[in-house]
Amino acid sequence: MRIETDVKLDFKDVLIRPKRSTLNTRSAVDVNRVFRFLHTGSEWKGFPLIAANMDVTGTLAMARALGKHGALTALHKHYPERELAEFFAGADGAHAFYSLGTTAADLKKLAAVAKAAPVRLICLDVANGYAEKFLDIVKAVRDAHPEAVIMAGNVVTGDMTEALVIAGADIVKIGIGPGSVCTTRRVTGVGYPQLSAIIECADAAHGLKGLVCADGGCTVPGDVAKAYGAGADFVMLGGMLAGHDECAGEIRWETRDGEKVAVGMAFYGMSSETAMKKHAGGVAHYRAAEGKTVETPYRGPVEATISEIMGGVRSMMTYIGAAHLKEVSKRTTFVRVTAQTNDVFGG
Repeated sequence: MRIETDVKLDFKDVLIRPKRSTLNTRSAVDVNRVFRFLHTGSEWKGFPLIAANMDVTGTLAMARALGKHGALTALHKHYPERELAEFFAGADGAHAFYSLGTTAADLKKLAAVAKAAPVRLICLDVANGYAEKFLDIVKAVRDAHPEAVIMAGNVVTGDMTEALVIAGADIVKIGIGPGSVCTTRRVTGVGYPQLSAIIECADAAHGLKGLVCADGGCTVPGDVAKAYGAGADFVMLGGMLAGHDECAGEIRWETRDGEKVAVGMAFYGMSSETAMKKHAGGVAHYRAAEGKTVETPYRGPVEATISEIMGGVRSMMTYIGAAHLKEVSKRTTFVRVTAQTNDVFGG
């Protein structure tokens, strides 16, 4: 047993310090980025935001809506093979990751869909990216799909970030336990403060010309801005995109003044009892649920929310004088706003 006493920070522990700027309007900044991926050599341009591959938010409708803004969606892995093949055969397929786990059935389904339609983006997603088997799966998928951009995770430390990049991942997904409906930290005691995880893993990935995606912990547009400031190349959102028309959650209706009104929508973690009952028949006897089910307010079309997020990022850029999103991490200075004793234990 050992104890690390270095300070580790979450989004709530810092603010971004403003800097003198020549930018007078939000319209003067560019929130798009161009990335060249390490293992494929291909390029992508857009707003580097990704809807999480949860079955509430990672929907075909979400991919179509976010694609209009140059953003991406990681589709959940429970769509039927034929439906996925039809989607990836169309123009909207360029805006979505095909998501899968590590079972033989997952790999077989990916092979079938990729044979029927071009799958340009692949998200290999597991709760624990530290298993040796996961590295082997990343290598196998890279060998089988050399032209596809692969995002793999989740991890929170630099050593495993480097290992995944070397194994074949173009993007490493960062985050264990920070999500709003994730209870991993409470149930297992395992995790890592998200801001520090992004900073450390981005440094490791960028040294190998890989990229990172900050997955979880953002609850307001300012957190998205902080993630980019910490070095995240992409930011993945679940809860912030829940509750919209493009989601697949169950809507709760109320009658008000004789009129039926949508007031809330179910949202749950993919390791929750709700998700495991839905997709696996229940929680296996050898494990505990590591997610919860909540109701998020119904918020109508996602258009207003994505515009608010992009607007918040633009405003942050004018405050620090970054004309282009790629400049943000170099121009960011974080100011700590919490006591050191709290920071040592993750806020």
